[in-house]
Amino acid sequence: MIKFEHTIFALPFAFLGMLLAAEGWPEWTTVGWIVVAMVGARSAAMGFNRLVDRRIDAENPRTADRALPAGLVSKTFVIGFVLTSCLVLTIAAWRLNPLAFKLAPLAIAIVLGYSYTKRFTSASHLFLGLAISGAPLGAWIAVRGDIAPAPLALAGAVLLWVAGFDVLYALQDADFDRGAGLHSIPARFGTVGALWISGLLHLGMLALLVALPTLYSPGLGVAYWIGVLGCAGLLAYQHSIVRPKDLSRLNAAFFQANGVLAVWLFVATAIDVLT
Repeated sequence: MIKFEHTIFALPFAFLGMLLAAEGWPEWTTVGWIVVAMVGARSAAMGFNRLVDRRIDAENPRTADRALPAGLVSKTFVIGFVLTSCLVLTIAAWRLNPLAFKLAPLAIAIVLGYSYTKRFTSASHLFLGLAISGAPLGAWIAVRGDIAPAPLALAGAVLLWVAGFDVLYALQDADFDRGAGLHSIPARFGTVGALWISGLLHLGMLALLVALPTLYSPGLGVAYWIGVLGCAGLLAYQHSIVRPKDLSRLNAAFFQANGVLAVWLFVATAIDVLT
């Protein structure tokens, strides 16, 4: 029910926010509780999404073999799993600092609330981006106990990046979404329109990454800029392999390019900050 490969999108950005906040590597107890919080948030979000979408997933040929519609897990088990995951996130936030603990209910509301957005708005991709953008912002708060322009810019970059690649991923469900009365950018604007919107979202992400060093008082150097150039190249790659009349390489664009992008930017920034 919970796919490990999805972790690779959010966790590197959480570590990136953590490194920037600490201006280096923080204490290992802080790192540990950030990881616990991420596990709780991710598991709660994915479990809840599978729970509320179980009937939709059963009707969609692409998702009919998921754990709930396939009967591999029960509804009761998933409810318990989601509640436990929310508790894990809350405990981790409590162990980190007061602001993280106070914001835990808001974080839970966002990561769970996303699952309903496809029912009423084509901007559901942006809500998914908002949920995952909590990774770098939450990690910054975990280290410093405050909010600043730099992590907000990084969170904004993650929001636009996730929304952009989710628009691409939703292309394969556009016909099903229209028939089921669900909302998405591909279902509303068609394949060509969705590709343009995805590209604009990704340009916005790059603009925020370019602005980040000016908002981060210690500054960022050559290694970070190499990371940004790599991100631009990987985004260009995924847009080059997804064409209006050929969506056969969507999974390559979604998992491989974006997974590499997250790790690449974290490693480049880590080299910059730690050296």
